Amino acid sequence: MSSVAMVEAKAITKSVHTQEGELIILHEMSLAVMVGESVAITGASGSGKSTLLGILAGLDVPSSGDIILNNNVLTALDEEGRAKVRADNVGFIFQSFQLLPGLTALENVMLPLELRGNKAAKSLATDFLAHVGLEKRLNHYPQQLSGGEQQRVAVARAFASQPRILFADEPTGNLDSTTGARIIELLFEMNRAQGTTLIFITHEDRLAELCQKQIELAAGAIVSSRK
Repeated sequence: MSSVAMVEAKAITKSVHTQEGELIILHEMSLAVMVGESVAITGASGSGKSTLLGILAGLDVPSSGDIILNNNVLTALDEEGRAKVRADNVGFIFQSFQLLPGLTALENVMLPLELRGNKAAKSLATDFLAHVGLEKRLNHYPQQLSGGEQQRVAVARAFASQPRILFADEPTGNLDSTTGARIIELLFEMNRAQGTTLIFITHEDRLAELCQKQIELAAGAIVSSRK
């Protein structure tokens, strides 16, 4: 792990206007995640975890404060600028998989590589699908795959782009314990082999305890941060 920050939140807040008035989702919050660090964000439902993850990744913007990701001040950029930073630096694994139903497993993993102009997209995608144990399922569509297999496609897609930082929202939430354990193993393999920074939202103690840092949220505020 480096002593250089991969992503920093500086006094960020997030609020939305509702019929009942202003709803504060995140109170003034500051944190830093170092290059190569693994971090678990925990807390009860409604504590602000997903909102924080989206803001750290540049998928959303805070109401106030700054987000700096790999030396890019996301809060100073428009959506096009944030999208470029995400494309160059960020990988995602969503609990709902986010696979395109009209593409095969291989095509789903190839797509982000092709969008970046990678001429080795097919061979890279094939290699990463083999790494997650799906070498015999390359030409299957998402609806032909189990939940665990779909999540492994999502993991292969995230790995293949070789991101500097990977955000995962409940990456084992829809999986049985055996498959979930394999996914966790793969994520930390990536962390060790590629120095990828990992930030997870999780309710699972076994995953949180494997991380170098645990940040617990309650009611939109950090209530503990421990290593």
